[in-house]
Amino acid sequence: MLTRGPARKVTIYLNEDTHSPHGPLHQTVLQFLIGKSVAGATLIRPHSGFGSHHQLHSPDMEARAEHLPIRIEFIDTAERVDRLLPTLYDMVTDGLIEVQDTTIVKAAAPRTGPEQPPYPKHREQKAAQLMRVFLGEADQWEGEPLYEAIVKRLRMMEISGATVHRGILGYGAKGHTHKQSFLHLSRDLPVVISVIDAPEKLELAAAAIEEMMSDGLIVMSGVEVIRLIHAAS
Repeated sequence: MLTRGPARKVTIYLNEDTHSPHGPLHQTVLQFLIGKSVAGATLIRPHSGFGSHHQLHSPDMEARAEHLPIRIEFIDTAERVDRLLPTLYDMVTDGLIEVQDTTIVKAAAPRTGPEQPPYPKHREQKAAQLMRVFLGEADQWEGEPLYEAIVKRLRMMEISGATVHRGILGYGAKGHTHKQSFLHLSRDLPVVISVIDAPEKLELAAAAIEEMMSDGLIVMSGVEVIRLIHAAS
């Protein structure tokens, strides 16, 4: 399974009617990738296209419809791609192979197999850092609520967890009172985001959040964390 970090993306451009000794070339390529345990591959049929001969191929042109373009894409580690490329180079006698360096931000797969029995509870205790971010519910970042954008950024930075608290009454440095009642429904109620992780990770997270905020408060404090987990003995 692929993991977060550097990787390579390979794109192979073919015609749908391009054949190999074993059948359609795009099917042969996919079978080859499956046999080499590539993490995954996608075959895409574009609507139309043209190649080095500069002749347009589309479903609306009967004489050239059989030459419709095909694109195969897959992503894997640089080492595996380097091992596969010589064979793919020999297989693709009419087409184009493109290789790009890329970065995997998230690689997740659904859990499979029978449910495992619960493991004994394990206790961990260590020093950590607590970060609290104070902002308003109406604050925005690129068209979405700022608190939602901050939580998304924290997830991408692989921060262990974050909790958003929505206040019912509060005021900040400007002295304006924000509250919610039956007669007064504030659109800018106070919001607090609480995050606990290692100090070095929160230092990077605080810098990223500071760039997103125009008005607010970030507070850091040392804490002692007690974590209870079910772990294999």
